[in-house]
Amino acid sequence: MSAGLVSDISIFVLAILAGYEVISKVPSTLHTPLMSASNAIHGIVVVGAMITAAQAHDATGYVLMFVASVFAAMNVVGGYAVTDRMLEMFKKRPAPQPQADPTKNGN
Repeated sequence: MSAGLVSDISIFVLAILAGYEVISKVPSTLHTPLMSASNAIHGIVVVGAMITAAQAHDATGYVLMFVASVFAAMNVVGGYAVTDRMLEMFKKRPAPQPQADPTKNGN
């Protein structure tokens, strides 16, 4: 194994551990607002996937970059869908309309 590969794998494993520690400490009541606020970060992931795709030179690289781009795009769309659903919960509902009393004859 080359030193660069060992370094890359080490950084990847450390990022997984740090991410797990950070996310596991967030209370469930804050998880959705925090995720909706991080949609810009998901956009950066899409840009990163496109930049990496530009460096692919064989069929395996193209397939991996296509899959990475699709997952990144799904992440962005899902983040905005969650945000939209969360914001719908804060909208006021219309007041119920009074219903006519069926026992009265309209007089």
